[in-house]
This record gives sequence, C-alpha cells and structure tokens, in this order.
Amino acid sequence: MNYLNTADRFVVVTGGPGSGKTALLGRLQEAGFATTGEAGRGVIQEQVVIGGQALPWADRTLFAELMLSWEMRSYRAAQRHEDVVVFDRGVPDVVGYLRLCKLAVPAHVSAAAETYCYNRRVFIAPPWPKIFEQDDERKQDLEEAEQTYRAMVNIYTRLGYELLTLPKVDIEGRAQFVKENIAT
Repeated sequence: MNYLNTADRFVVVTGGPGSGKTALLGRLQEAGFATTGEAGRGVIQEQVVIGGQALPWADRTLFAELMLSWEMRSYRAAQRHEDVVVFDRGVPDVVGYLRLCKLAVPAHVSAAAETYCYNRRVFIAPPWPKIFEQDDERKQDLEEAEQTYRAMVNIYTRLGYELLTLPKVDIEGRAQFVKENIAT
C-alpha cells in the first residue's frame, strides 16, 4: 500500500459511533498531532445548515458520496503535512457504511478505497456501552454502533490492514497506546 509515498504517515482511527474516536483525536491533536475531522459528522452538520438531503436518515447513497468526497479531500490536504496525520475514519469507512446499509458499493467507491491508502496499522475503537451517547448527529443506537464496528473490521481486514483494538481505558491511556504503536 502506497499512495504518493504518504501512506505510512497516514494513521486511521475507525470503529462504530460513540466509541471515543473523536475524543481520542482531540487529545492527539492537543499532543501535537495533525488530525482530520470525521466526514460523517461534518457532512451532517453542513447538510442540516443548508437543508440538504445528503443525510443518513434521508438519502444514504448521497450521504455516502459526500463522505467519500470529504475523505478524499482530507487525504489530499493531509499530503501537505510532513509528519504523521491521524484520520477520524478513512475512505474504506465509506465502503463499510454502504455495506452496513445494504446498499450497492459503486466501482468508483471501491477504487477509492484501494487507491487512497493509509498506514497498514489501523486503530479500531470497539463498542463501549459505558461511554456511548447519542446526539444531534449520532442518532444510531448501540446495536447499530456494534454493527458499524463489525462492518469496519470486515472492510479494513479485506483491504489488508492490520487492526489494533483500542483499549477501553481513559483518554490518556488510549492516546498513549496510539503514540506507542505509531512509533513502532
């Protein structure tokens, strides 16, 4: 896996909703790492502002297309950094989302997941009922969060990534786990 010789620097954190990914990325950003925002949450926020239909509760296919565009844009923007960039999800998450929703995965989405490559070690946040919460953008229940987790395990494994499960510890412990495993 190598896309413009940057894949090794691009580290993905994925998993189901409400498993602590975004909080972890916030902590890593405080520690000096460059990070990206989560596509799904960003698309939802922007679509709500403009009254758009690219929402998971309105048009899931269109929502997936906008997430794909967001992820590709984030990837290209990250190429400007010379150090490690930690991604709040990656292009393969779009494939996982479409499969989770039992929607067709268009050829261009599959091609994107194979073209935009990341570090072979992907951090995955397991479902964690203790911290799971719904909010304005996260309307999924815990069962769907668990299904999303399994979909991400499947797609990243199929694409040849090595999954490192984030421990269910405080945010400092999780951040330390990521830092140690990036260093190796």
